Amino acid sequence: MIITDIVPKRKRLSALYIDGEFALKIDSETLITSPFSVGSEITDEQLKELIDASGEKRAKEKALWLLSSRDHSKRELETKIRKTSDSESAKKAVERMEELGLVNDEKFARRYAEELINIKHLSLKGAKYKLLEKGIDRDLADEILEEMPFEPREHIELLIEKKYKKYLSDEKGRRKTIAALQRLGYSWSDINAVMNNYFEDEYI
Repeated sequence: MIITDIVPKRKRLSALYIDGEFALKIDSETLITSPFSVGSEITDEQLKELIDASGEKRAKEKALWLLSSRDHSKRELETKIRKTSDSESAKKAVERMEELGLVNDEKFARRYAEELINIKHLSLKGAKYKLLEKGIDRDLADEILEEMPFEPREHIELLIEKKYKKYLSDEKGRRKTIAALQRLGYSWSDINAVMNNYFEDEYI
């Protein structure tokens, strides 16, 4: 097989033509640093190696770009990279980020749990669901949440004062508030106890 043309494209890609026909798009830098150019002969094995190198490079670049905006768990990062890369390249990119210390599930989970509970005021149940959703190991999620001081009724009261107090004046608003708190993972008994503090007679 002979490389008959190389045409620069958008997003740092180049179109590779082999034997006069378009073959594929490949990372331009990977191609430039390779020994191949227009007129070069390339075997199937060499082409596969070139494609793999291109995929891995672009996957690592995507990983670094994603991590520049915020922390990610390993599974979350791999899932996002796989949208534009093959599975093996995505996996290798995440492994490399982990080796560099740029991805650490325990550190990510601790920071995320703090945000979920102390800023968003989710319940422990709600926070665990979110951690598992990000790909955090169940045992690690349990360990982190067990270490966190948490009083559900205090958080329910904070949420009501911050977001829902204005809805407590009518039945529709009260039910909306209860439903919202339940979606955050709070139990009926805790919601009931806090809600009753806002009325002279027991509400529920």
